[in-house]
Amino acid sequence: MTYFGTTTLLFDDGRDQVLFDAHFTRPSLWRYIGGRGATDAALADELLRLHRVDRLRAIFISHSHHDHVMDAPYIANRCGATIYGSASALNVARGGDVPQARLTAFSGGETFQVGDNRVTVIPSLHSKPTILNNDLGQTIDAPLRQPARLKDYKEGGSFDFLVVHGERRYLIRPSFNYIEGQLDGIRADVLFLGVAGLAKADAETETRFFAETVDKVRPELVIPLHWDNFFSRLDKPVRGMPRLIEHTEVAFFKLAKACEARDVHCLIQPPRTSVEV
Repeated sequence: MTYFGTTTLLFDDGRDQVLFDAHFTRPSLWRYIGGRGATDAALADELLRLHRVDRLRAIFISHSHHDHVMDAPYIANRCGATIYGSASALNVARGGDVPQARLTAFSGGETFQVGDNRVTVIPSLHSKPTILNNDLGQTIDAPLRQPARLKDYKEGGSFDFLVVHGERRYLIRPSFNYIEGQLDGIRADVLFLGVAGLAKADAETETRFFAETVDKVRPELVIPLHWDNFFSRLDKPVRGMPRLIEHTEVAFFKLAKACEARDVHCLIQPPRTSVEV
């Protein structure tokens, strides 16, 4: 499993590769506020080459904000992969001229077989609105072409992914939120857990979040997602989230304590690194 920052994860079993979210290009905060952005093809090509992304079958999109879907059209066309996503995510793909035959819509509850990977789509909730994202529930209703304003990437609905490969089970939960009872009966060996918002959460919210995620899933290992500054380029040193939004060191401390109390392993993985899980 290779982590590319934010919530972009590459699963590789030696035969097939599956990408969850697709964000290699990380425009600056100033570009987000006032400009337009497009995929950095040179950087994307470099990362695809360095990490031997040459057997990519599918790209699953958790929601259609730019930091989750922006580079999906380029990568899909470059690798011949199919994009799986909401109606909004597929309009981003259409704006990048991904052929209709390689677009698959979901709305939650579907299960797809990609090689030896069985991927189930679970309806989810985005984290609470912030000064940078107050468009929750809004959709992208027409093909979105680049260069585009980054605020044009509306949320379009949020989803989690349960990946079953052989006897191993992996749950990807990109956002710091929960639907009560949603994960009842779902087990996973590894939980990829979005923590953007954990640092500033009050004690009750924090308690309920861990009760509805770690306690329900009972993983052996938790790996946090969405803790790095996605306005900082991937060819520069990684940084935590902007302090206006989050205190990353506090989020890590809260997560470590929660895992410690439950005797669950916790791994903080830097972007552009791979681990066997």
